[in-house]
Amino acid sequence: MSPARSTVEVDVDGRRLRLSNLNKVMYPATGFTKGQVIDYYTRVAPLLLPHLRGRPLTLKRYPNGVDGGHFYEKQCPKHRPDWVQTASIPIRTDGRSVNFCLAEDLPTLVWTSNLADLELHTSLALATDIKTPTMMVFDLDPGAPATIIECAQVGLALREIFKSLGLECFPKTSGSKGLQVYVPLNTPTSYAETKPFAHALAELLEKQMPKLVVSSMAKELRRGKVLVDWSQNDEHKTTVCVYSLRARERPTVSLPVSWEEVESLVESGDPEHLLLDSAAALERFDDSGDLFAPVLELQQELPQL
Repeated sequence: MSPARSTVEVDVDGRRLRLSNLNKVMYPATGFTKGQVIDYYTRVAPLLLPHLRGRPLTLKRYPNGVDGGHFYEKQCPKHRPDWVQTASIPIRTDGRSVNFCLAEDLPTLVWTSNLADLELHTSLALATDIKTPTMMVFDLDPGAPATIIECAQVGLALREIFKSLGLECFPKTSGSKGLQVYVPLNTPTSYAETKPFAHALAELLEKQMPKLVVSSMAKELRRGKVLVDWSQNDEHKTTVCVYSLRARERPTVSLPVSWEEVESLVESGDPEHLLLDSAAALERFDDSGDLFAPVLELQQELPQL
């Protein structure tokens, strides 16, 4: 889908869409335009859509590009096409429900991209069973001067803990500064189980690696350490979806990686080693396929705390 023209009407799998401001620069440092954002999401859709389908989607929109501010949009816009599917989900604050978008197909993904929804943030649960997470997540967030290198060291330690429990886990870059580790469950559970479990493992890592790990959110404790953020395991929180662009200086991608690559990241000592932009990521995906497919398919049960 060429961004050469500013506004075009296109047919996407039988759905008619008007795409506007295609020449608008979303990433000023690189000149990456909205047309290129739409092109990236169109090309990555075969890998991305399985991870979006059925999950309430929070839009993170940057109408004036990454330097121009943003806003989160949980309520699916009223001006949406009538074929965009939604799910009504109760929210905690006052008992009301929010009508979330569901990105079920390529036309919807192109439509959200045309809204300058650079980042895709999804629930850990499906809309049909919002209180049952299908996965557990650990967001490893470095406090400067720590980097993703230290996050990778902590991620490898986390993998060893899960290996001792007979469980598999899968890493991805955040596309920003850190690393995220996902534990597929896809079996009956609840946040009342996953959140305390994640918290306990974060505290265990803190005891094992006190000079490197912190489990508390307090900013004054995080300098030079890796926050093992267990709090994302909550019905009312979202995490950036795998394959999503990130709103950084460059159009970097939240990239699924192998544990061997995490090991090589530590060996390299280069924080940029796995921080790929959209073009490099698309080349990689042609060879690797979906390294995150097991997160949707693998059935595992958490042991008792």
